[in-house]
Amino acid sequence: MAEQAWAGRAVGPDHLVAGRYRLDSKLGGGGMGAVWLARDNRLGRDVAVKQVISTADLDPDEAEDLRRRALREGRAAAQLAHEHAISMYDMALHYGEPWLVMEHLPSRSLAQVMNVVDTLPPYVVAQIGANVADALTAAHAAGIVHRDVKPGNILIAERGRDAGIVKISDFGIARAKGDNDPDGVIIGTPAYFAPEVARGNDPTEASDVFSLGATLYTAVEGQPPFGFETDSIALLHRVARAEIIMPTHTGPLTEPLLEMLQPDPARRPTMAQARDLLARVVLGPGGSAAALRGRPIQNEDGTIPSWAQRSAHFAEPARPRGSFVDRPLGAATQAAGGPKKSAKGFAPADLLDRLLPKGPVPDNPQDRIVAYAPLAMAAMVAVILVALLVAVIIALVV
Repeated sequence: MAEQAWAGRAVGPDHLVAGRYRLDSKLGGGGMGAVWLARDNRLGRDVAVKQVISTADLDPDEAEDLRRRALREGRAAAQLAHEHAISMYDMALHYGEPWLVMEHLPSRSLAQVMNVVDTLPPYVVAQIGANVADALTAAHAAGIVHRDVKPGNILIAERGRDAGIVKISDFGIARAKGDNDPDGVIIGTPAYFAPEVARGNDPTEASDVFSLGATLYTAVEGQPPFGFETDSIALLHRVARAEIIMPTHTGPLTEPLLEMLQPDPARRPTMAQARDLLARVVLGPGGSAAALRGRPIQNEDGTIPSWAQRSAHFAEPARPRGSFVDRPLGAATQAAGGPKKSAKGFAPADLLDRLLPKGPVPDNPQDRIVAYAPLAMAAMVAVILVALLVAVIIALVV
């Protein structure tokens, strides 16, 4: 009955969720739903709310099973309290749909940062990694696997006393250990998948280690470890084969990252070990991750990076770059080793995507000309073909 009452209702500003959370404005969104800034009318504080899953078009038994599972996972994630993890406050049911209620941190994501500054120095990235690994160590100890560690889920506070503080967010698709997905179905963002996940195995703590390593690699190198690929399925097969591009700009981070990116999950460090490796890059051989806990990220001269401050202007890029979009596969994507889907028909958008330059658009005018050369040549060929067609038509008419 509740589901029928919900049908056709639009979610927008001023909508009241679960009789308590008044939506204000949209903060963002992803494969698992939109995230809204909301006001908790009961406690008088700002929160972030997100519709985790949808039970629309499911039979009643399956929908009820999903609700119970979401609530169970929400309660498990709520047990995690850490300085570098976004706190989960509530898992509310609104017209039968589960909504995740989280701490609201005025911030920008690492993905937004990378879309503007291209790359970050290893010293800064090591701090980000050590803080996130510290939070994920606590999550793993509580039996929680995050499953979607990526730049878009790492937040850096941009104002007040918290400016420069790093927090991992979005445990909305996290799973309690031993709670698995349907066979052959994978959820998440392929650019940061561990190879075993791309092959259809269930995510584990070791998969989180790989995904964090891939995220940090991206921040230093300016591209994911498997490169840029607009075709998610092609990227998934590359990930499954563990074909990483050897890093060239990681400096002191090289050894920790290569350990975290080991193709064999059994050979990767635990999250606690990865945290300690990353902390030692910042603090030296005798350094402890505890010394970084609760501390804002800093440049080597002790200042907070300018991009981590609210005064920094962040315009949206004209065209999102490759995998920085953090585009998820969606809940119905098959693993790389699973049954193949039928081939898709030709689409002009696919051709245009292949002609556009992959990766960051160069700042140098000469390099930019080279990057757009394939598109320019295709345009010239199209003009010539049109001219020939016009000439043939004129000849036939005359």
